[in-house]
Order: sequence, then structure tokens, then C-alpha cells
Amino acid sequence: MNTVTCIAPVNIAVIKYWGKRNEELILPLNDSISASLDTEHLCAKTTVMISPEFKQDRIWLNGQEENANNVRLLNCLLEMRKRMQLTGQAKHWKVHICSENNFPTAAGLASSAAGYACLAAALAKLYKVEGDISAIARVGSGSACRSTLGGFVRWHKGSDPNGADSLAKQVIPPSHWPEMRILVLVVSDHKKKVSSAIGMKRGVISSELLKYRVEHIMPKRVEEMEQALLNKDFKSFAEITMKDSNQMHAVTLDTYPPCCYMNDISHKIIDLVHSYNAAVNNVKVAYTFDAGPNATFYLLEEDVPKIMGIIDYYFPSANDNMVEYRKGIVVEPIQPSKDLLEKINVEPETPGKLKYMICTRVGDGPKVLYDQNDTLLNSQGLPIKA
Repeated sequence: MNTVTCIAPVNIAVIKYWGKRNEELILPLNDSISASLDTEHLCAKTTVMISPEFKQDRIWLNGQEENANNVRLLNCLLEMRKRMQLTGQAKHWKVHICSENNFPTAAGLASSAAGYACLAAALAKLYKVEGDISAIARVGSGSACRSTLGGFVRWHKGSDPNGADSLAKQVIPPSHWPEMRILVLVVSDHKKKVSSAIGMKRGVISSELLKYRVEHIMPKRVEEMEQALLNKDFKSFAEITMKDSNQMHAVTLDTYPPCCYMNDISHKIIDLVHSYNAAVNNVKVAYTFDAGPNATFYLLEEDVPKIMGIIDYYFPSANDNMVEYRKGIVVEPIQPSKDLLEKINVEPETPGKLKYMICTRVGDGPKVLYDQNDTLLNSQGLPIKA
């Protein structure tokens, strides 16, 4: 088989990875934990093909040909080719890669994580590589190692200077906490001004808060989060998630020059979550923000209709096309009561502040697609969507 197509999940961290101890090997300063989201709603899809006819390695991302000499891509290919089980001339054939996302790229939705996890999974199948592939995905994009597995996943920072023990391990499978739901609120789908890689590098050099976070806060926090997941303790899970998101963004502001990933709507969303939790006298929803303005909510299935009703009230849609505005799992929102609205001390926004939202769940890791209709490359190794 000289062609393989895979899909891989987006992952959204509840304990953030921010800062590297080794830039070249992409080794993190601290452990991190994330959830892999259902590939039905958010995923990267990649087709890889090898052929004796190909003159050079080539890659297309979301319809555009990219530079195949990208260092991280080359590192990923090099590591995979070191471990390949192919024999004969096929070992030397060049590869064509075509990848696409069904979500905005570079808008803080972990597109590179899903993309490199998908690439690693597809290449592993193509080259007959067995065993753990999280370290190979990691050299493409750090958090990609977490997208090589399903459920909630912990990326262990490791202590080996060469990164041999900087691997991803599953904490709990999706079946352990099936009631968990995720709402992705897309505030902006524009490319961020400062990439995560640059923001992290700048932080390692200049942020005293980052140093304190890594040394004094993260070791205990990661263990507390893992325990909350094992115990299905939503209150602890939610509070740790929000505190860690807040702290990561405090680090980006403590960086010099500062990196500002959130905007006014992001902060309004934070205010709304805390006001809602206070109004119902319980912790029912948690927010987290990666390096971008888009919010991700973690909540339990029973609370999704109420929270969607709250979002509809405070961040109304600019149009009546609810199919495009509400993506993913179909949920009928519950309109908030007058009594509840009086307790929430937040002013509603004008329509159109949210682009759309996606309701999803925790899902599995990468999987191979065997239907020929799923391939992204034609028989000549060129993108079908040209």
C-alpha cells in the first residue's frame, strides 16, 4: 500500500504547555494535560503517498503548496524514516503529503497539533512503524504528541536531555467520563500576530512569572488535575482549568515585550462564566484559552442546553442561519429565566461578536480511513482539490 489517509483530533489543553527547555527537540518546561476532541467535529485529515515517480518531497496544506524544507516537517520525516520497516527501493521513494483542517488554521485552535499528529499517524502506517509515535509528532509541533492519543492525555516533560522520555500517555479514555462536553466559541478566525513558538521563546527569556510557575506551581497542579479526572470531580477540574488558563495568559503579559492573545470579547466571556457560576451557586462551566482569543468551555452534558441559552442571550448571532452558527452536536438551547438574568451582572453584546460555536465531546485518537473516496491525492500524487 503506497497511499494512506488518516484523521487526527484537535486537543485543547486544561493544563497548558508554555515554554521549552530545548527548542530544537521541542522539550517542554512542564507537563501538560489536554482532551482530544471528537474527530467528527474537529480534525486534521492527511493523505501521504510514496512513489518511484516522485522527484522530491512535496506538501500541500489547506490547498496551498508549502515549503517541504520546513525544519519541523523535515525532522518529522527524518525520525519516521529512521524507524521505517519498508525494504528494497521503496525505502528511498519520495513522499507527497496533502493535509487539510475542518477548522480555522492559526487562530488558537491547535491546528498544528492536529496536523502533525495526523502526519505522524499516516506516515507510521505508510512506513510500517510500530510503537509510540508521540515523540515523532512532538518534533513537528510540541502539543501534537497529545493528539496521537484519545481521551484526556498527559504529555510528560521527561528528564532525558535527548527527549527519549518526553512522551504522551493517556490519563483516561473517552469512556471514563462520557458526560464531558466541550463548547468551542470562535471569536476570531484571523491568524494571530505573535505565533505560539515566538511567544514561548520570548517568555522563557524574559518572564519571571514563567520561572516561578514551572518550579513551584506546575508539579502539584498537574497531579491535582490528573486526580480530578480519575475521580470525575468536575468542580476541581473546572477550577484548575480556569486558573491554569488565566496564569498562562498572565505569563504572556509578563513577557517582554508582552504578547496579548485575548481580546475584549475573550475577557467578556470570562466575566460571563464567573457571573453565571456565582448566580447558580455552583461551578457548572469552565473556560480555557489557548494562544488566541477563542474560548473553549468544558461542561457536563446536562448543562449544555442552559449554557447555550446563556451564550445566545449575551452573544447573539448576527444572522438567523443557526446551522452555520451552531456546529457539531445538535442541542436545543434553554432560554434563561428572568430571575437568572437579574443575578448575572453582565451586559449583552451586540449581535455578531461570536463567529460561530462548535459543540463536541471527548474523542479517540488518530484513525486510518480506508475508503478511497477519502483520499486527498489523485493517482499522480497531486491534490484532488486543486
